[in-house]
Amino acid sequence: MIHPEVERVIEQVSKEKGISKELVMEAVEDSMRSAARKQVGMQFNIEVKFNPEVRELEVFKVWKVVPIVNDPYIEVTLEEARNRFDPEAEVDDELLEKLDPSYGRIAAQAAKQNLMQRLRDAEREIIFNEFKNRKEEIVSGIVTRFERKNLIVQLRPNVDAILPEKEQIPRERYRPQDRIRAYVLDVDMTSKGPQIVLSRTHPGFLKKAFEQEVPEIYEGIVEIKAVAREPGGRAKIAVASNDTDVDPVGACVGMKGTRVQAVVQELRGEKIDIVPWTPDPAEFVCRALAPAKVAKIIMDEDDRSMEVIVPDDQLSLAIGKKGQNVRLASRLTGWKLDLRSEGEAEEEQRRVRASLIAIPGVGDVTAEYLLQEGFKSAEEVAESDLETLVEIEGIGPERAEAVLQAAQEHVEALRKAEAEAAAAAAAEEAERVRSVLKTLEGVDDSAADKLVAAGLHSIDAVSQAGAGKIAAVLDLAAEDAQRIATAATAVAEAARQAAAAAADAAAAAEGEVAANSTGRE
Repeated sequence: MIHPEVERVIEQVSKEKGISKELVMEAVEDSMRSAARKQVGMQFNIEVKFNPEVRELEVFKVWKVVPIVNDPYIEVTLEEARNRFDPEAEVDDELLEKLDPSYGRIAAQAAKQNLMQRLRDAEREIIFNEFKNRKEEIVSGIVTRFERKNLIVQLRPNVDAILPEKEQIPRERYRPQDRIRAYVLDVDMTSKGPQIVLSRTHPGFLKKAFEQEVPEIYEGIVEIKAVAREPGGRAKIAVASNDTDVDPVGACVGMKGTRVQAVVQELRGEKIDIVPWTPDPAEFVCRALAPAKVAKIIMDEDDRSMEVIVPDDQLSLAIGKKGQNVRLASRLTGWKLDLRSEGEAEEEQRRVRASLIAIPGVGDVTAEYLLQEGFKSAEEVAESDLETLVEIEGIGPERAEAVLQAAQEHVEALRKAEAEAAAAAAAEEAERVRSVLKTLEGVDDSAADKLVAAGLHSIDAVSQAGAGKIAAVLDLAAEDAQRIATAATAVAEAARQAAAAAADAAAAAEGEVAANSTGRE
């Protein structure tokens, strides 16, 4: 039973799909075995073998030799086995009975669909295993189509990947048949086959792009320690050298900037800052904020944050456009950064010292000790504990208790004074509101108090409340409430007209000044 068509399909599938002939042949045999059992009978034990000597797919019934037959479809007695199959058969032998070649042809036709499904599954498995091992690598392909703003990229025939919208560089545009390079972000096996997810925004894409352009990185001489990106805008990478004779920044930049420019072109003009890495976190932050100069850094290792003080004329440079420079520096270093100018820092220091010195018994020296330990107000000292103050150099156990008690009494006095001031201000504001409301016809002291209690703190609020609410609040007849509402509306409208007239007059005066200035020129 020669099957040239089957043999041709095996050769073609093996070549086109990249699947080994053995795996294809296994799929063929398994598919034909299932199909042959349906033709011969599911109760029989069927085996399919490819005979390479005669280039045939042979279909067999499998019989087991037993002393007593329990299942006549798969078992045979020793006597029958010797008569029908093999004179030298023994108990427990398995004997093959070759079926008519027509069964092979029928089975081959019935197995076609099952075979193709097996081959598709095998192909998917091979693709999945191949790209699973290529995660975090850069691959290239051709844009074939768009699906809901996602790009479908053909990596090779019959292998597609998806570049989701969120993984595309902003303002980057592609057309079908454009060639594209991207980073393999994830590979997952789904019911429809392997799904390969690409990215052009991931920091790993920038890292791998430099690895391809800079031989020293590929060879391990130069190491990329950290990457921070705002795709399409700016990126920072921190590099270090494992060879004292190799400058890591120079290696990444290349002769006349050729290496870094190649990466910039790949990223469609994304600016790249190359920062020399250092294990000293403060120095690393200073380098990451370049080109801005840093005057002073105050570290909080527990919170992993830094207060960075820069010269007044360097603050905007350190922050960068829309905060980009400091954001990238923070991501690159892994530290939370709080930028301040020297002027702001000095003003903050004066305020802190004034707050600490205001504590009775605390002078300039003690205030400086507290400041050096991170205390920034009398409230923080009052909320501290004795053990913390005792450990501060220059205070010690003798003065710590007195300082803590004085701070707590001082803060309590401040809070009491603030509460009294707030109450006085609230009373003054309430009186002012009452005075304004009493200018309305029909509103006396009692009515003004009720309106304020109801949340109507202005004439405008009264006019918008309407007669219904006014009548309910003041317990008035509808006519009386309507008179108050009408009066409030008239006063509010007059106020708005006056404000508009004042604004027009100011604009006219400004225009006249500008005209006079132009005439003098």
